[in-house]
Formats: sequence, C-alpha cells, structure tokens
Amino acid sequence: MINQKTEWLDQAWNYTNRKLNKMKQRIGACFPNASFNGQYDARELECWTNGFWPGLLWLHFHETGDAEARMHAEECEEQLDELLHEFEKLHHDNGFIWSLSSVANYKLTDNPLSRRRALIAASHLAGRFNLKGQFIRAWLFEGSEGLAIIDCMMNLGLLYWASETIGDPRFKHMAMAHSDMAIKQFVRSDGSVYHIVRFDPETGERVEALGGQGYAPESAWSRGTSWAIYGFAIGYRYTEQQRYLDTALAVADYWISQTEIERVPAWDFRAPAEQLHIKDSTAAACAASGLLELAYLLEQQHDPRATHYREHAIMTLQVLFQQYTPEDEQEEALLIRGTASVPAGAEIEVPIIYGDYFFVEALGKLKGKTDIFW
Repeated sequence: MINQKTEWLDQAWNYTNRKLNKMKQRIGACFPNASFNGQYDARELECWTNGFWPGLLWLHFHETGDAEARMHAEECEEQLDELLHEFEKLHHDNGFIWSLSSVANYKLTDNPLSRRRALIAASHLAGRFNLKGQFIRAWLFEGSEGLAIIDCMMNLGLLYWASETIGDPRFKHMAMAHSDMAIKQFVRSDGSVYHIVRFDPETGERVEALGGQGYAPESAWSRGTSWAIYGFAIGYRYTEQQRYLDTALAVADYWISQTEIERVPAWDFRAPAEQLHIKDSTAAACAASGLLELAYLLEQQHDPRATHYREHAIMTLQVLFQQYTPEDEQEEALLIRGTASVPAGAEIEVPIIYGDYFFVEALGKLKGKTDIFW
C-alpha cells in the first residue's frame, strides 16, 4: 500500500491552507463558482454551487480552528435563509447547499439554528419526491416534471441525516426509494451511468435518457460517474444496505478502468476523439474523495479490496496536486482545468469551486478525517 504520510501530502495540505487563507480575505461571505483571470466570480443566491465555499471554510475551520473561516461560513449560511422562504428558486440541490453549510455547522458547533435550517432544507427536498416514479424531481422549469438526474445521489445525504437527527424514517425512505430507482434506471451493466432520465410524471414510467451535461444519452459523463460513486457510498454509510455498496463499487470499477493511465479524465469518457483533450479536474477530485469513502467503508469490514480503491484515490490526488494546480501564483483557485458543461459551453477548463472543495475534503481524509458533512 502506498504510504499516505508522504512528503507530497504535507506539501499539498500546506498549499491548500495557504491558498484558503488568502481566498477568505478577498471572497469573504460571497458565493464563488468559477475563476476567471485569476479570481473567483460571485454568483446569485440560488446558484446550486453555493454550499461549496462555506463547505471549504468549514473544512479549514475543522482542521485549524480558524475563527475568520467560521465567521464567513456562518455569514454565507445566514444569507441562504432567504432561499428557504422561496419556492421558485429552490431545486434538487438542497443537499449540495445545506449539507456543506448548515449540516457542517451543526456537526462542528452544535448550532441549533443550523440544525433547523438543514431540516427545513431536507423537507423542501423531500417535497420533490414523485411517488409514482420513486424519484426526486430535478429543477423546476416547465417540462422538468418528470426529470431525474444522477447528481441527486449527492443530495440524498441531507435526507439520511434528517432521519437520523430527528428519529423519523420518512426522509430515509425517500432517499432509499430514489437510490433503488437509480440502480435500475441510471447505472448500466458496465458501471457507467446516465446523466438524465425522463419519466412520465403521472404514471412513473421511464420515457427516455437524455445527454444532459454528457456528450450524448448513451455516453458517460465523467463527473456524473463521480457523483454516482460517492452518492451510493454515502447511502451505504447511512443504511448499510449491501446493494448500495455493490453499486458504488461497480461504478468505481468503471471509473478506474477509464482512468488507470491518465488519472484526470476527459469531460466525457465517450466523447469523440477531438474532444477528449478537454479535462475535468472536478470529476477527478470528487471521484478521489468518493473512492476514499469506499476504502474507509471496506476497511470497517476488514475487506482487502479497500487498498485498491485507496491507492487509486491517492494516485489521482497526487496527479491533481502535481499537474492541476496553477503555475501562476496570482490564481486564487486551488485546481485548474475544471469543466462544468461542454454542451452548454459553460466553464470549460477553468478553476471551479467544487473541484477545490472535493480536493481539500479528500486530502483531509488522507490525513485521517473520517467524518463527512454529507
């Protein structure tokens, strides 16, 4: 097994702490998403990525006790209260937002207001559940009534947490129903996944798959693959249902089969040859953290397969640190070459905040952190 306590890990951790100290001075309590010309932008309040900056601040606080990081994270969380009183601006990504802000705060500080916020967010997310189709609806635009997406696997932790916190299994039941649907409708036999599946919202019958942020309906969007690895692993952590672990491992095996040579993947594993040079470091960072979660879960069972997944995660993180950190000292982001959506022409090969988050989260796991905010 590769020794985790190597020089590169200490260097990477010092690098992230140094950069985060500078980032928090300028960004403060704003909501960054992507970096252009060396600086992160600031997004509108309802942007789905708005949990990742407070999540980074909480990771930093958890490691260092930095009071300023905590202050800015709490200021971000307070701003998000406005969304909890909305309807049109809320969507399926409540877990991405409130797991990394309010749940993180509650787990680290026992703040009762954060507990309440996260429970409200979980209730809103549960309200999107389609009983006939056994899925959580994505988005809220006209025509999205029957859409479900693989990304939502990462939001289910909020529902599991809510059930665990208040002792009411209803939230868990919905999370498990959505997960069971995803096993049948999203995960292919080779471990690759669909991004979007459309159901008839009245009958619950599957209608079609859509390409979404992938190249085509039958392609394999790399970040969607990482969502599935980590999301099913989280499901197993909360429920200990073997089918979720088995599914996470199947998707992880597909990921590893595609990234054994180049640890950081193209934006879609099945993109045409002329587009395979477009990388997505955010997918690699998320997958690395998900693989480390899988390794941890297997280690609890004394399963020797844990070493395989841990080693691949470590090698991925090494490549990210050595080849995907900016050469320009003025770039405030941690990682470069993240890709949000090639089909939409949005944020192609630029630093993206969720790449930074998963990178730091994964490094923390290598340093012994086994608790997660999800």
